[in-house]
Amino acid sequence: MDDPRYFNSRYRGPGALETPKLIRSITIDRCSNFTSGGANGNDINLLSQLYKARTNSEEFISLLVYSVPDLRRIPFDEAVQQEFRPTRLGEWFGPSWSTHWFHVQLRIPNEFAGEEVHFIWNADNEALIWSIDGMPLQGLTGGAGSDARHEYILTTNAQGGEIIQFYIEMACNGMFGAGNGLIGPPDPNRFFNLNELDLAVPNRRAWDLLYDFQIILGMARDLSQDSLRAAQALNTANNIVNTFLPGNDESIERCLQIASHFLNAKNGDSQHEVIALGHCHIDTGWLWPFEETIRKAARSWSSQIDLMDRYPDYKFICSQAQQYEWVKDNYPPLWERIKEKISMGQFMPTGGTWIEMDTNMPSGESLCRQFLLGQRFYEEHFGKRCKVFWLPDSFGYSSQLPQLMHLADMKYFFTQKLSWNNINKFPFTTFWWIGLDGTKALTHMAPSETYNAQCTPEELIRTVRNHRDKEYSNTSLLVYGNGDGGGGPLASMIERLRRMKNVDGLPKVEMGAPSDFYERLERDTPTLATWSGEMYFELHRGIFTTHALCKKFNRTCELLLRDVEILATFAHIADPENFEYPKAELDQFWKMICLIQFHDVMSGSAIEMVYDDCLQMYSKVDMLARQTRTMLMDKLLDLEDTALPEGKQALAVFNTLPWARSEVIEVPLDEGLPTMKQYSAFGRTGYAIVENVPPLGVRGHNFTEETEYEPVKVTTDRNNNIVMENVFIQATFDKSGHLIGLTDKKLNRPLIRPNERGNVFRMFEDIPLFWDGELWILNVG
Repeated sequence: MDDPRYFNSRYRGPGALETPKLIRSITIDRCSNFTSGGANGNDINLLSQLYKARTNSEEFISLLVYSVPDLRRIPFDEAVQQEFRPTRLGEWFGPSWSTHWFHVQLRIPNEFAGEEVHFIWNADNEALIWSIDGMPLQGLTGGAGSDARHEYILTTNAQGGEIIQFYIEMACNGMFGAGNGLIGPPDPNRFFNLNELDLAVPNRRAWDLLYDFQIILGMARDLSQDSLRAAQALNTANNIVNTFLPGNDESIERCLQIASHFLNAKNGDSQHEVIALGHCHIDTGWLWPFEETIRKAARSWSSQIDLMDRYPDYKFICSQAQQYEWVKDNYPPLWERIKEKISMGQFMPTGGTWIEMDTNMPSGESLCRQFLLGQRFYEEHFGKRCKVFWLPDSFGYSSQLPQLMHLADMKYFFTQKLSWNNINKFPFTTFWWIGLDGTKALTHMAPSETYNAQCTPEELIRTVRNHRDKEYSNTSLLVYGNGDGGGGPLASMIERLRRMKNVDGLPKVEMGAPSDFYERLERDTPTLATWSGEMYFELHRGIFTTHALCKKFNRTCELLLRDVEILATFAHIADPENFEYPKAELDQFWKMICLIQFHDVMSGSAIEMVYDDCLQMYSKVDMLARQTRTMLMDKLLDLEDTALPEGKQALAVFNTLPWARSEVIEVPLDEGLPTMKQYSAFGRTGYAIVENVPPLGVRGHNFTEETEYEPVKVTTDRNNNIVMENVFIQATFDKSGHLIGLTDKKLNRPLIRPNERGNVFRMFEDIPLFWDGELWILNVG
């Protein structure tokens, strides 16, 4: 009876640990090494088992290249007609912004028969795979980060010995342009090395274990340390590491069983609900020129079409009608596939505007055009308008937007940018945004505080923690996918989402559509907080002043197009049968102006190449619109092209504003004009006074009218100060040029206090914590 062996044989309780109790920090580090590419033992950890076979032998891979001269971006049909030369793994390609087309011919090894086979390509830049007949198949993103997309599935069931051919269009820029680091100025002489070129057979069960393990370890690391599920997750992850044997597929199956036992524990009914939206935020212009954005859209969207084919439940949202039009015009086969996926409900247009614009600097008319052009495009090509105004990344939100949204048939608003505020944290997540006129828009800001989520447990945990309206709403959005430079979601993100759908310890998550989320809010949420007026962004600095010339041309072109449209309307009213309103031309003008109003362009935070393109577009709009305006004025006045006697020419002065005006006008000198009373300093123009030009009307001026006016007077006072005055104001300047007096003569009201000065510039030190160098460094490169 005293023999312990007798006691142990009778006792059926828990076993005794043969090792010390787990120390959390050490165990997390150990488990992290299990899936780390840079850890000690990475040749025997789980990553070493992801491929069962791999070869880069030139026996199976043949590569030819054509390097396009002069940094040109040429279409597929032109590229495949060129003369290609042999190349191989390890060659360098450049310089920055150059394009290189590869013809790839593969022979699948006989040993790969019956297996799924991947083509793996990494040149640390961006590329697009094309079929032999010109269909964009999938984008490739180089590098070693979480946004990398190196693999392309050649076949899911190889025969062995088959020949596969395709083309690759390499762009010599990274995801974030051609600079060094995230926002470095472009380096014009960057070269890129083709450092991976393989055929590989994936070990699907090892990949399944990797996705399971990422979720379990993420929960162990990011849930509260004293929570039950964090402790269970840490123990499960450690057991998986202990069970794994490199090179032994049976051990992988045992590890999957351990993972399944943990992940099969379900949530309760009260858990927070997350709707996950696949997304690809492509800045229409930022660290790369507009022409590269066209290719980024094709690379990104073809990758998403491929994922939709592989995952029928996957849904992807995409905004910015301008990018859709670019794909339609430049990639017709891809455009047809996009329309197919839209009809199936997987590819979901959203946003409702031409681009994701700045909302502070464009005029009200420009904001209206953004909605008009966007909604018109969606309705014409997809049969319906967008209901969600999608603007995740603009630098603040004008108080007029709710009203404009309503007028554009949009009910909902999404953003997340205000979560970056570094002074006053925005107080709401889901709320009613009330505009100046009282219009309400149901608004949500993703509490994960990103539109580039990677589908990790940490992001789901953060979503619940940061949701500021949990007492009113128990649901939120997770917007995931690699963005800014494009790419979109990866298969690994979808795999993790599927596993996290209903796991005890995490919020419930499902893939869905924006409309699912907002309609659920409307149905299930009885009350919400309100925010009235502008939503001000507190992080980025200098956006109202940087690239002032671009901002100036934006306004002058806006006003010029207003003149053209008013005059064209008058011409149509006057002669509806014979005058054709220039709608197509005006639409093109507005599309160019709206394109430049993209938030990273209008703000001044893009690279110099972008502004070179902007100036070309502004010049084109200015020249053609001025020609159109002149033609319209001639038509409205019905002027005969007959010469008038010397000195008898006159002016027709149009007033396109809705009130009568008396102004000093500047007149270009022309032969036959009479002598004017005043000329410009360089003698190229003269000045005339016109009075009482009627609103939205025209008045003649023959230079002979004697206009009563009080000329500007310049005198000195008893203190020898300079006094300048006209009929409206009197201004006094001291001998140093300081404005020391200003009086409104109509009201007899001084506007500057005695012994003070006006127009005094005040400078305040403002040192941001983030992005303080972006506006400067991007424009010196």
